[in-house]
Amino acid sequence: MRTSKVRAAIELLPGQVIASFGRTYRVELANGLQVECATRGKRSDVACGDRVQIQHSGDNSGVIDSILPRVSLLYRSDAHRQKLIAANVTQVLIVVAPIPSFYDDLISRCLAACEHANIRARILLNKTDLAEASLASAALDIYRQLGYSVLSLSAKQSIAALQEALQNEVSVLVGQSGMGKSTIVNQLAPEARLRVAETSLALDSGRHTTTGARLLHINEATDLIDSPGLQSFGLHHLDQQETAHAFVEFRPWLGQCRFRDCTHRTEPGCAIQAACLEQKISTVRIQSYRTLIEELLRAKAHRFD
Repeated sequence: MRTSKVRAAIELLPGQVIASFGRTYRVELANGLQVECATRGKRSDVACGDRVQIQHSGDNSGVIDSILPRVSLLYRSDAHRQKLIAANVTQVLIVVAPIPSFYDDLISRCLAACEHANIRARILLNKTDLAEASLASAALDIYRQLGYSVLSLSAKQSIAALQEALQNEVSVLVGQSGMGKSTIVNQLAPEARLRVAETSLALDSGRHTTTGARLLHINEATDLIDSPGLQSFGLHHLDQQETAHAFVEFRPWLGQCRFRDCTHRTEPGCAIQAACLEQKISTVRIQSYRTLIEELLRAKAHRFD
């Protein structure tokens, strides 16, 4: 009781988390001052983009006291922990490229996370100057047919098309390493001076160049959060029903299976499987869904071992 009274007597300043590095955060105050902050105890539920209240020590350091209510939260999870990506965003841009090869499963997982969080998702095909771009664009038809917007550009040549899509939004860039997220950010906000790594063609993969999430003010009405490259995107915070609902093409058939607890894998009388056989649902997408469900079931079985 005494501690709470002492804390109440200390002036708390509102701010926004503009960078997160592990359990260290940079908070921007209303006057533009940037303060390096820690959290109380072992708390790690702070995300880049969060609106917070801090206790300022006066020496460019402080402590995050509380997180203000969020508009949205994008995060991933495995069987052991959650990894927060960004808070209070209005759209997610999933960045892919012809080289290195992108994973459809990762795209589907990102889209499912966005659907569950009720955040608009768009796919951004970068490096369209490469010869392989036409094949990469054709591979994204699966998502166009589902109603997801696919924006194409070559960040090294022009980002004009992207600038319009970002205007008046709080966006977060997500995707595998090597897709060109840092190049995009450097073009949008040269003052960020993000290090851009060359893609390792021999390994067909990219090197991680962003070690923490950071928020950049593109203009007074537009913010952009750059996040570290992803190699996995667990969705253990969704149950089976939520996972199925997060795949938008499943929704017309949900509730029509023979069994109420159908997992849409091998059960007889499954409406989702029937729709897949009729080519109304892509085999690529249903395989991503089934992989997610297998992960959830294994995690559940492990908890009860």
